[in-house]
Amino acid sequence: MNQFVKHLKNIPPGQALILYYAAAIVLGALLLSLPIAAHGSPLSFLDALFTATSAQCVTGLIVVDTGSKLTLFGQLVVLVLIQIGGLGITTFSVYLFFYLRLGVGMRGRWIIQETLLHTPVESMKELIRAIFFLTVIIEGVGALLLAFAFVPDLGLARGLYFALFHSVSAFCNAGFALFADSLIGYRDHPLVNLTIMGLIILGGIGFLVIKELLDLLRRERRRRRLSLHTRLVLLTTGLLITGGALLIGLLESGTSLAGRGIGEGIWTALFQSVTSRTAGFNTIDLSLFGVPALFLMMFLMFVGASPGSAGGGIKTTSLALFVAILHSRLKGNPHTNVFRRTIPDEAATKTLTLVMLAILFLGAATFALLAVQTQGQAYAGSRGALMDFAFEAVSAFATVGLSLGATAQLVPMGKIVVIVLMFVGRVGLLTMAFTIVKRARRDAVRYSEENIMIG
Repeated sequence: MNQFVKHLKNIPPGQALILYYAAAIVLGALLLSLPIAAHGSPLSFLDALFTATSAQCVTGLIVVDTGSKLTLFGQLVVLVLIQIGGLGITTFSVYLFFYLRLGVGMRGRWIIQETLLHTPVESMKELIRAIFFLTVIIEGVGALLLAFAFVPDLGLARGLYFALFHSVSAFCNAGFALFADSLIGYRDHPLVNLTIMGLIILGGIGFLVIKELLDLLRRERRRRRLSLHTRLVLLTTGLLITGGALLIGLLESGTSLAGRGIGEGIWTALFQSVTSRTAGFNTIDLSLFGVPALFLMMFLMFVGASPGSAGGGIKTTSLALFVAILHSRLKGNPHTNVFRRTIPDEAATKTLTLVMLAILFLGAATFALLAVQTQGQAYAGSRGALMDFAFEAVSAFATVGLSLGATAQLVPMGKIVVIVLMFVGRVGLLTMAFTIVKRARRDAVRYSEENIMIG
C-alpha cells in the first residue's frame, strides 16, 4: 500500500489530471449501472459509461433520455458528475486539501494553474474559495429565475428541482435537460432564454474573467485596465455570439425560421449561437437547419468556450491568437502583437500546435466514426453519414452535446469512439499544452538550414 501511495504521489501532473477524471467517470458509470439508477431494466455498462463520460466531461450527448429513463437517483448522479466536471475535479481536491489544512503540492498547483489561471495569483486558497462562492451564487440565482417559469408548469417541488438541475447544467455548459425535447417547449419564453443564455455565457468565459470584472466593479484593483486575457475573451465571445446569431438568422430566415414571429426567430437564432459554443441545449429541431447553418455551428463548436471555464473547444483565446499570428506573419512581422502587447513566442507556438492537433485529431476521429458506423450497413441519416458524424465528432470533442440524431444510432464501437472524443476534449488539450509544447532546451540540436518550396 505504501508503494502504491508513493507511486501516486510521483505521477506527472498531466497523467494525474487524466487519472482524476477517469476515476470519477468509472465511479459514475458503476453507480448509473445499478438497478436503482434507471426505470425498467438497468443500463448496460457501456451506456452507463457513455452517460457518465458525457456528464463528467460536461458534454450532454445522451444514449438514454435523462428525464424519463433515469430515476431520481440516476439524475442526481448525473447532476453531481456535471458539477464536478464543470468546476474541475481537481478544484474539488485542492479545496478539500485546503479545508483539511494539508496544503497543496506542486502537482496540485500546476493542475489548477493549467485549468483555471492565465497569470499567477497571490493566494490559491482565496482563489478556490472565490470559485466556489461564485458558482453557488450564480447557480442559485439561475435556479431562482428558472423557478418562475418551471414552477407554474410543473408544480412547486418538481419545478424547483427542474430549475436547479437546468441551472447547474447551463452554468457548467453541460447541456443535459430533463425535458425530452431539451428546451424547445420554451423557445419563445424570454425569461428561460435569457437565464439559460446568461448562465452559459458566464460559465463559458472563465472564472478568473468573472472575478476580474467583479474586482473592477468594486475597484479593488489599483489599475482599472482589464488584463489582455480578459479583453480577448470578452471581445472574441461577443463577436462569435453576435456574428453567429446574425448568420444563423440570415441563413435560416427562409427555411427553419420561416413562419415564426420576429421575436421567436430572434430568440431562436441568438440561443443557438450561444449554445453552439459549448452548451448543447436547443430550442429548435436541428434537423430543420440547412447545411450552411450546420457548418457554421460546427465552427462555433470547434472554437468553444474560454480557458479556465466549464466549456470545451480550442478556446476563444486560441482563435484570437491564431488570427493575430496570421495577421502579423502576413504583414512580415515576426512578432505577434495584440492591443499594443507582444505575445510570447511560446504562447504563439502553443496556439498553433493546439489548433493543428485539434484539427488532425478530429479528422482521424471522424474517419474512425464513419468506418465503424457505416461499414457494411446503410446509414439512415437525413443528410448523409459524413455531415451527421462530422457534426457528432466536433460536438463530442468540443464537449457541446448537440446532435443531428447520430447519437441514437451509435453502434458499440461508435459509442467508444465518442467516449474517447469527449474525454480527450475535456482533458486532452490541457495535457498536450504541458507535455508537447515544452520549453526550449539549451542543448537542443540545430542543423544547417536548407530551404524548401512552399505554396
